Amino acid sequence: MLRIGKVESYIHEKLEKEKLHFVLLDPDDVSPETAGELAKISEELGVDAIMVGGSTGAEGEILDGVVKSIKESSSLPVILFPGSHGGISKYADAIFFMSLLNSRNPFFITGAQALGAFTVKRYGIEPIPMAYLIVEPGETVGWVSDSKPIPRHKPKIAAAYALAGQYMGMRLVYLEAGSGAPEHVPNEMIKAVKAVIDVPLIVGGGIRSYEDAREVAQSGADIIVTGTAIEKAGSLEEARKRLERIIRGVKEIKP
Repeated sequence: MLRIGKVESYIHEKLEKEKLHFVLLDPDDVSPETAGELAKISEELGVDAIMVGGSTGAEGEILDGVVKSIKESSSLPVILFPGSHGGISKYADAIFFMSLLNSRNPFFITGAQALGAFTVKRYGIEPIPMAYLIVEPGETVGWVSDSKPIPRHKPKIAAAYALAGQYMGMRLVYLEAGSGAPEHVPNEMIKAVKAVIDVPLIVGGGIRSYEDAREVAQSGADIIVTGTAIEKAGSLEEARKRLERIIRGVKEIKP
Protein backbone atom coordinates (compact mmCIF):
# COMPACT_ATOMS: atom_id res chain seq x y z
CA MET A 1 0.00 0.00 0.00
CA LEU A 2 1.25 3.49 -0.89
CA ARG A 3 1.74 5.77 2.10
CA ILE A 4 2.35 9.50 2.24
CA GLY A 5 5.96 10.07 3.24
CA LYS A 6 7.49 12.15 6.00
CA VAL A 7 8.05 15.37 4.04
CA GLU A 8 4.62 15.32 2.41
CA SER A 9 3.02 14.71 5.81
CA TYR A 10 5.01 17.65 7.21
CA ILE A 11 3.67 19.86 4.40
CA HIS A 12 0.05 18.84 5.02
CA GLU A 13 0.32 19.26 8.78
CA LYS A 14 1.76 22.76 8.45
CA LEU A 15 -0.85 23.73 5.85
CA GLU A 16 -3.61 23.08 8.38
CA LYS A 17 -2.30 26.06 10.35
CA GLU A 18 -0.74 28.46 7.86
CA LYS A 19 0.36 29.25 4.32
CA LEU A 20 3.88 28.04 3.54
CA HIS A 21 6.94 29.65 2.00
CA PHE A 22 9.63 27.63 0.23
CA VAL A 23 12.96 29.04 -0.98
CA LEU A 24 14.29 27.68 -4.29
CA LEU A 25 18.07 27.58 -4.76
CA ASP A 26 19.64 26.82 -8.14
CA PRO A 27 23.08 25.11 -7.91
CA ASP A 28 23.96 26.84 -11.17
CA ASP A 29 23.59 30.23 -9.47
CA VAL A 30 24.73 29.71 -5.86
CA SER A 31 27.82 28.09 -4.38
CA PRO A 32 27.50 25.43 -1.67
CA GLU A 33 28.77 27.95 0.88
CA THR A 34 26.20 30.58 -0.09
CA ALA A 35 23.45 27.98 -0.22
CA GLY A 36 24.30 26.93 3.34
CA GLU A 37 24.20 30.52 4.57
CA LEU A 38 20.88 31.18 2.82
CA ALA A 39 19.42 27.98 4.30
CA LYS A 40 20.51 29.06 7.78
CA ILE A 41 18.91 32.49 7.34
CA SER A 42 15.78 30.88 5.87
CA GLU A 43 15.31 28.63 8.88
CA GLU A 44 15.84 31.51 11.31
CA LEU A 45 13.17 33.59 9.56
CA GLY A 46 10.52 30.86 9.30
CA VAL A 47 10.87 29.45 5.78
CA ASP A 48 9.24 26.00 5.67
CA ALA A 49 11.46 24.09 3.20
CA ILE A 50 14.31 24.50 0.75
CA MET A 51 13.87 23.44 -2.87
CA VAL A 52 16.98 22.71 -4.93
CA GLY A 53 17.10 22.56 -8.71
CA GLY A 54 17.18 24.49 -11.95
CA SER A 55 16.62 24.34 -15.67
CA THR A 56 20.31 24.02 -16.59
CA GLY A 57 23.45 22.72 -14.90
CA ALA A 58 21.90 21.49 -11.63
CA GLU A 59 23.37 17.98 -11.66
CA GLY A 60 26.13 15.74 -10.30
CA GLU A 61 28.74 17.03 -7.89
CA ILE A 62 27.48 20.61 -8.15
CA LEU A 63 24.01 19.53 -7.03
CA ASP A 64 25.32 17.19 -4.31
CA GLY A 65 27.54 19.92 -2.90
CA VAL A 66 24.68 22.39 -2.57
CA VAL A 67 22.31 19.84 -1.02
CA LYS A 68 24.93 18.66 1.50
CA SER A 69 25.74 22.23 2.51
CA ILE A 70 22.05 23.00 3.09
CA LYS A 71 21.63 19.83 5.17
CA GLU A 72 24.66 20.74 7.28
CA SER A 73 23.44 24.31 7.85
CA SER A 74 19.76 23.81 8.66
CA SER A 75 17.16 21.24 9.67
CA LEU A 76 14.68 22.28 6.98
CA PRO A 77 13.47 19.59 4.54
CA VAL A 78 15.39 19.66 1.26
CA ILE A 79 13.16 18.93 -1.73
CA LEU A 80 14.62 18.37 -5.19
CA PHE A 81 13.06 20.38 -8.03
CA PRO A 82 14.71 18.69 -11.02
CA GLY A 83 14.93 20.04 -14.55
CA SER A 84 15.45 16.50 -15.81
CA HIS A 85 16.41 12.99 -14.66
CA GLY A 86 19.96 14.20 -13.92
CA GLY A 87 18.74 16.51 -11.16
CA ILE A 88 18.67 13.84 -8.45
CA SER A 89 20.85 13.86 -5.32
CA LYS A 90 20.96 11.04 -2.78
CA TYR A 91 21.43 13.60 -0.01
CA ALA A 92 17.96 15.19 -0.41
CA ASP A 93 14.92 14.33 1.69
CA ALA A 94 12.32 14.35 -1.06
CA ILE A 95 11.75 15.09 -4.74
CA PHE A 96 8.89 16.79 -6.51
CA PHE A 97 8.24 13.94 -8.93
CA MET A 98 6.57 16.18 -11.45
CA SER A 99 5.07 15.96 -14.89
CA LEU A 100 5.12 19.12 -17.01
CA LEU A 101 1.62 18.68 -18.35
CA ASN A 102 1.69 21.48 -20.93
CA SER A 103 5.01 20.55 -22.53
CA ARG A 104 4.94 19.69 -26.24
CA ASN A 105 7.75 17.21 -25.64
CA PRO A 106 6.78 13.82 -24.11
CA PHE A 107 10.22 13.67 -22.51
CA PHE A 108 9.12 16.25 -19.91
CA ILE A 109 5.73 14.60 -19.36
CA THR A 110 6.83 10.99 -18.79
CA GLY A 111 10.26 10.36 -20.38
CA ALA A 112 12.57 11.98 -17.82
CA GLN A 113 10.41 10.54 -15.06
CA ALA A 114 10.92 6.99 -16.35
CA LEU A 115 14.67 7.55 -16.63
CA GLY A 116 14.90 8.88 -13.08
CA ALA A 117 12.47 6.54 -11.30
CA PHE A 118 14.94 3.75 -10.45
CA THR A 119 17.47 6.29 -9.16
CA VAL A 120 14.87 7.80 -6.83
CA LYS A 121 13.99 4.32 -5.57
CA ARG A 122 17.62 3.26 -5.14
CA TYR A 123 18.50 6.39 -3.15
CA GLY A 124 15.38 6.10 -0.99
CA ILE A 125 14.28 9.67 -1.76
CA GLU A 126 10.63 10.40 -0.98
CA PRO A 127 8.72 11.11 -4.24
CA ILE A 128 5.90 13.66 -4.12
CA PRO A 129 3.75 13.49 -7.29
CA MET A 130 3.12 16.95 -8.74
CA ALA A 131 1.41 18.48 -11.77
CA TYR A 132 3.69 21.23 -13.10
CA LEU A 133 2.25 23.94 -15.34
CA ILE A 134 4.13 26.71 -17.12
CA VAL A 135 2.32 30.05 -17.37
CA GLU A 136 3.38 32.92 -19.63
CA PRO A 137 6.08 34.14 -19.94
CA GLY A 138 7.68 30.87 -18.79
CA GLU A 139 11.23 32.26 -19.00
CA THR A 140 14.11 29.74 -19.20
CA VAL A 141 12.14 26.71 -18.01
CA GLY A 142 9.48 27.35 -20.63
CA TRP A 143 12.03 27.39 -23.42
CA VAL A 144 14.14 24.46 -22.20
CA SER A 145 11.10 22.25 -21.60
CA ASP A 146 9.47 23.08 -24.95
CA SER A 147 6.28 23.98 -23.12
CA LYS A 148 3.22 25.71 -24.53
CA PRO A 149 2.84 28.35 -21.80
CA ILE A 150 -0.70 28.96 -20.63
CA PRO A 151 -1.81 32.46 -21.72
CA ARG A 152 -2.08 34.82 -18.78
CA HIS A 153 -5.60 35.86 -19.79
CA LYS A 154 -6.89 32.25 -19.98
CA PRO A 155 -7.35 31.10 -16.35
CA LYS A 156 -9.78 28.32 -17.32
CA ILE A 157 -7.07 26.55 -19.31
CA ALA A 158 -4.86 26.47 -16.20
CA ALA A 159 -7.81 25.23 -14.13
CA ALA A 160 -8.54 22.43 -16.60
CA TYR A 161 -4.92 21.23 -16.62
CA ALA A 162 -4.72 21.44 -12.83
CA LEU A 163 -7.89 19.41 -12.33
CA ALA A 164 -6.70 16.85 -14.87
CA GLY A 165 -3.45 16.54 -12.93
CA GLN A 166 -5.37 15.91 -9.71
CA TYR A 167 -7.57 13.32 -11.42
CA MET A 168 -4.44 11.55 -12.66
CA GLY A 169 -3.33 11.16 -9.06
CA MET A 170 -0.93 14.07 -8.60
CA ARG A 171 -0.99 15.35 -5.05
CA LEU A 172 0.26 18.90 -5.67
CA VAL A 173 -0.26 21.46 -8.44
CA TYR A 174 2.45 24.01 -9.26
CA LEU A 175 1.79 27.16 -11.34
CA GLU A 176 5.11 28.52 -12.63
CA ALA A 177 5.62 31.88 -14.33
CA GLY A 178 9.36 31.17 -14.61
CA SER A 179 12.37 32.24 -12.56
CA GLY A 180 12.93 35.95 -12.99
CA ALA A 181 9.53 36.54 -14.62
CA PRO A 182 8.56 40.24 -14.62
CA GLU A 183 5.18 39.40 -13.06
CA HIS A 184 3.83 36.55 -10.96
CA VAL A 185 1.01 34.24 -12.08
CA PRO A 186 -2.17 36.36 -12.43
CA ASN A 187 -4.40 36.49 -9.37
CA GLU A 188 -7.47 35.48 -11.38
CA MET A 189 -5.69 32.37 -12.61
CA ILE A 190 -4.66 31.39 -9.08
CA LYS A 191 -8.27 31.84 -7.91
CA ALA A 192 -9.63 29.80 -10.83
CA VAL A 193 -7.27 26.90 -10.19
CA LYS A 194 -7.81 26.93 -6.42
CA ALA A 195 -11.58 26.83 -6.94
CA VAL A 196 -11.50 23.46 -8.74
CA ILE A 197 -8.75 21.44 -7.06
CA ASP A 198 -8.60 19.76 -3.67
CA VAL A 199 -4.83 19.35 -3.47
CA PRO A 200 -2.35 22.02 -2.30
CA LEU A 201 -1.51 24.74 -4.83
CA ILE A 202 2.06 26.02 -5.22
CA VAL A 203 2.82 29.26 -7.07
CA GLY A 204 6.26 30.48 -8.11
CA GLY A 205 8.01 32.91 -10.43
CA GLY A 206 8.02 36.70 -10.29
CA ILE A 207 7.35 36.96 -6.53
CA ARG A 208 9.75 39.58 -5.23
CA SER A 209 8.03 41.67 -2.58
CA TYR A 210 5.72 41.72 0.42
CA GLU A 211 2.91 42.89 -1.87
CA ASP A 212 3.52 40.09 -4.42
CA ALA A 213 3.58 37.40 -1.74
CA ARG A 214 0.46 38.71 -0.03
CA GLU A 215 -1.48 38.93 -3.32
CA VAL A 216 -0.54 35.40 -4.35
CA ALA A 217 -1.39 33.96 -0.93
CA GLN A 218 -4.67 35.89 -0.77
CA SER A 219 -5.63 34.62 -4.24
CA GLY A 220 -5.44 31.03 -3.04
CA ALA A 221 -1.86 29.77 -3.22
CA ASP A 222 -1.09 27.41 -0.33
CA ILE A 223 2.67 27.46 -0.88
CA ILE A 224 4.64 30.41 -2.28
CA VAL A 225 8.08 29.86 -3.81
CA THR A 226 10.76 32.51 -4.16
CA GLY A 227 14.14 31.97 -5.77
CA THR A 228 15.64 34.68 -7.95
CA ALA A 229 14.69 37.45 -5.52
CA ILE A 230 16.83 35.78 -2.85
CA GLU A 231 19.68 34.46 -5.01
CA LYS A 232 20.20 37.85 -6.72
CA ALA A 233 19.97 39.92 -3.55
CA GLY A 234 23.64 40.93 -3.78
CA SER A 235 24.42 40.24 -0.14
CA LEU A 236 23.27 37.96 2.66
CA GLU A 237 21.95 40.95 4.58
CA GLU A 238 19.83 42.06 1.64
CA ALA A 239 18.63 38.47 1.17
CA ARG A 240 17.56 38.44 4.82
CA LYS A 241 15.62 41.71 4.41
CA ARG A 242 13.86 40.47 1.28
CA LEU A 243 12.98 37.16 2.92
CA GLU A 244 11.57 38.90 5.99
CA ARG A 245 9.24 41.00 3.83
CA ILE A 246 8.11 38.09 1.64
CA ILE A 247 7.49 35.77 4.60
CA ARG A 248 5.43 38.47 6.31
CA GLY A 249 3.26 38.74 3.20
CA VAL A 250 2.74 34.97 3.09
CA LYS A 251 2.07 34.37 6.78
CA GLU A 252 -0.37 37.26 7.16
CA ILE A 253 -2.92 35.35 5.07
CA LYS A 254 -4.58 32.54 6.96
CA PRO A 255 -5.64 29.25 5.30
